[in-house]
Amino acid sequence: MQSQVVISGCSGGGKSTLLGELQRRGHVTVAEPGRRIIAEQIRLGGNALPWADMAAFLREALRVAAMDLEDISLDVGPVFFDRGLIDAAAALQRLFGVPLSQSLGESLPYGQLVFLAPPWPEIYCADEERKHGFTEAVAEYDHLDRTYRALGYEVRLLPRSSVADRSDFVLEAIHRR
Repeated sequence: MQSQVVISGCSGGGKSTLLGELQRRGHVTVAEPGRRIIAEQIRLGGNALPWADMAAFLREALRVAAMDLEDISLDVGPVFFDRGLIDAAAALQRLFGVPLSQSLGESLPYGQLVFLAPPWPEIYCADEERKHGFTEAVAEYDHLDRTYRALGYEVRLLPRSSVADRSDFVLEAIHRR
């Protein structure tokens, strides 16, 4: 069984809800760096926000995701990450042309199996922290899908089903490995 599992994909695709269910079932989860950064930047009056300074926001997401990896003990069994280093690096590449190798280095930080939440218009909604529209969310998803596959990850698409079914899908897949 792999220890570090990334749940990535489309914004508004149900990733955080899935992580909440995995945590409820007793698994270790790591919250999305972006949401934590936004809350902190708003609290501090900072500008490393996606709608103010996207490049600064993504550089901070890289820093926070790297700290998350350092803070996690590999002895605790599977750890589920709501996004991570590769998501921030892929966004820097897509939006600012920064090569993945510059953001990631040579190592691939997570287990080989990655789960992607596909675009799901029926559940997508913008909020105070997710101000972009569905079209941008789909473009982000498409780039993440290509990036994870190009890096050699085995990508599994999450089914559009209940959160309980999605959790079962993820746990079955990682226990089969």
